[in-house]
Amino acid sequence: MQPQAKTNTNNKARALASQRSEQVTPMRLIWLAMISTLVLLAQVAIAQARPESLAPLADKVSRAVVNITTTTVVEGRSGPQGIVPEGSPFEDFFREFQDRNGGGDGERPRRSSALGSGFVISEDGYIVTNNHVIEEADEIEIEFFPGEGQPAQPLPAKVVGTDPNTDIALLKVEAPMPLTFVKFGDSDLSRVGDWVVAMGNPLGQGFSLSAGIVSARNRELSGSYDDYIQTDAAINRGNSGGPLFNMDGQVVGVNTAILSPNGGSIGIGFSMASNVVSKVVNQLKEFGETRRGWLGVRIQDVTKDVAEAMGLDSAKGALVTDVPEGPAKAAGLLAGDVILSFDGVDVKDTRGLVRQVGNTEVGKAVRVRVFREGKTETLRVTLGRREDAQRQSTPEDDDETPPETAEKQLLGLTISRLNDDQRSELSIPDDMDGLVITSVDEASEAWEKGMRAGDLITEAGQQKLTSISELEARIDEAKEAGRKSLLLLVRRAGEPRFVALNLSE
Repeated sequence: MQPQAKTNTNNKARALASQRSEQVTPMRLIWLAMISTLVLLAQVAIAQARPESLAPLADKVSRAVVNITTTTVVEGRSGPQGIVPEGSPFEDFFREFQDRNGGGDGERPRRSSALGSGFVISEDGYIVTNNHVIEEADEIEIEFFPGEGQPAQPLPAKVVGTDPNTDIALLKVEAPMPLTFVKFGDSDLSRVGDWVVAMGNPLGQGFSLSAGIVSARNRELSGSYDDYIQTDAAINRGNSGGPLFNMDGQVVGVNTAILSPNGGSIGIGFSMASNVVSKVVNQLKEFGETRRGWLGVRIQDVTKDVAEAMGLDSAKGALVTDVPEGPAKAAGLLAGDVILSFDGVDVKDTRGLVRQVGNTEVGKAVRVRVFREGKTETLRVTLGRREDAQRQSTPEDDDETPPETAEKQLLGLTISRLNDDQRSELSIPDDMDGLVITSVDEASEAWEKGMRAGDLITEAGQQKLTSISELEARIDEAKEAGRKSLLLLVRRAGEPRFVALNLSE
């Protein structure tokens, strides 16, 4: 009886397994179908992200791209320089020898040509290019993409205005027909990895296209207003001033510079972002020059130790180091203020503030929120014009002469009260007072942060210093408040900067 019972049990198990198998198989088929569908959709998405051909885009925008040829008159040499010394008795002999052999042309002015690129932004003939393409040019000619409805011959162009700060120039031609033009896109929407196309006149080849991606954003090369898009689209000499297009045919950048050890493209090119260019172009078109806002402060970035010393929650904003005569001083901004927002926009760092101020119209009254002595305060500032700002000031004379005091070592510094000899030696204005650093411990944090003998400490804890005892008092106050560091305002050759030093030194 037991073997029979075991057999029946096995049969039931097999039947149950078969029944489950019949139920599971349809579910597997459904899952396989879903996975296949997802794979197919992914392949379609990839195909859509990378078009099979850029020809439709090229056809759409190429007629607005132009080649630019500039001509400059170069003065010739007045004699056989480099052959014989000036004033030599052989000078006349060699001049006659050059003239007989056709070398006399070197004495007369000659014409030098250069090539670049640009693009049309309006049907009435406004053209954008780089300032360095047309700078110092005596004649500028624009060659248009060949085809029906395009000018058949090169047209002369005149300069409407230039902006060396962003290397942008605006030109104008008088064409016999409405010109094909392109529009600026929003460069802030460009993402790293987006496809882009560069067009221009590389190495004089004319109307050439190259493709790549956005490699990086917000690159800074050398200027205060820099906002470059980095791309690996091939950019070479002659591409300067040409457009960088997105896949919608909008200009998101103006090709300006390359990073290269040999002068040719190695896949690192830079295009000035269209959101910067469009503002400059609008001003050049309206005024023939730029008109940037001016706040009138000297600033530095807020570091972590500076933020801790001031009681800020995070290292952000722009720290005011000096307030010369100007809009900011008239509005009540002070050295030591941290600018947290400007005209309703949060300030991340000094670079961001400079760009925000420069992009704001002259004469506008803006709200500036600052952090001052542990709390925030909002001031209203009417902006001036940077181009008109006075960059230099002459300190007023003062008959006060500070007395001499003994040296003391604090925070890794040896300091003394400023005396007449030091004031004269260091060229410190008579109206400026403080403590002179006579030496710095090279093993100290102060040395690591760049403080050196000859620097002048004018403030500690955002309060003016006139004696060593006042500095000691500021140190004690900071320790009692539980702060780990003390903020010093240090001047070197008149230039101010804030330095936060650890109080454990």
